Amino acid sequence: MYLSVVSPVYRAENLVTELVARINRSVRLVTDEYEVILVEDGSPDGSWAAIERICGEHPRVKGIKLSRNFGQHYAITAGLAAARGAWVVVMDCDLQDKPEEIPGLLAKALEGNDLVLARRSVRMDGWFKRISSRVFYSLFSYLTDSTQDPSVANFGIYHQRVIQAILSMGDQIRFFPTMSQWVGFKRATVDVEHAARPEGGSSYTWSKMLDLAFNNIIAFSDKPLRLTVRLGLFISAAAFIMGGYFLVKYLRGEILVLGYASLILSIWFFSGLAIFILGVLGLYLGKVFEKVKSRPVYIVDKVLNE
Repeated sequence: MYLSVVSPVYRAENLVTELVARINRSVRLVTDEYEVILVEDGSPDGSWAAIERICGEHPRVKGIKLSRNFGQHYAITAGLAAARGAWVVVMDCDLQDKPEEIPGLLAKALEGNDLVLARRSVRMDGWFKRISSRVFYSLFSYLTDSTQDPSVANFGIYHQRVIQAILSMGDQIRFFPTMSQWVGFKRATVDVEHAARPEGGSSYTWSKMLDLAFNNIIAFSDKPLRLTVRLGLFISAAAFIMGGYFLVKYLRGEILVLGYASLILSIWFFSGLAIFILGVLGLYLGKVFEKVKSRPVYIVDKVLNE
């Protein structure tokens, strides 16, 4: 049984050596046939130099350097495309995903599951990351009509046919957890221990989380468009009712002076609503524009131990 371990690397020059050592110890408990794929995602530190050194010492480690920073989920896609294993483990490089959990994930997978997701029963992130993640997944679940678990991220083990199904998706916007859910197959979860980050902080700022949320909501759902239609119908119905109400008051002679303030507020409100709806349409049109250009979602610069 051949096993692949894929990890996107960003700002981890001091972590990848320990990451690979712990992966080697853990995977050798279940198989001697495996590979470790480290995808350097345009990191501004010395992560690639560390990967080059590790690849020189460990022939089982494959290093992939992207031409620039494309983003975590695009780096994962590059690693998946290079993975040869019948089973593929995806995990982050910051050691919060513990390599020691891999044998347990594989054991659960061999019970007849196509993918097994690691569920972090207690997250060791800071309060900002926990709250922003919960808000993101709640909003994402509502606007995509899907069920998203904030305790589950990238860490898990996936059968090669699941990986091929994910790679076959032509989405320009890549978000691995949602894509692995969309393809289906038999799944299970395993509670794992989530470790504290040894050094540094998350590269996901609040603005990046918002960009991620907007991009993926637009990529995976047309519900925002349907909500704008409902909003328009609601406002039209409210305007019709209020129009009838004021018409009755006018016929009864109860309206003597037309209101300047109400007129201005109405203009501002409906102008803002029109701009909002046009903005939503523009976002979808922009994503269609990105799709029809058919640009690659990542570009590989170098490969070591290919």
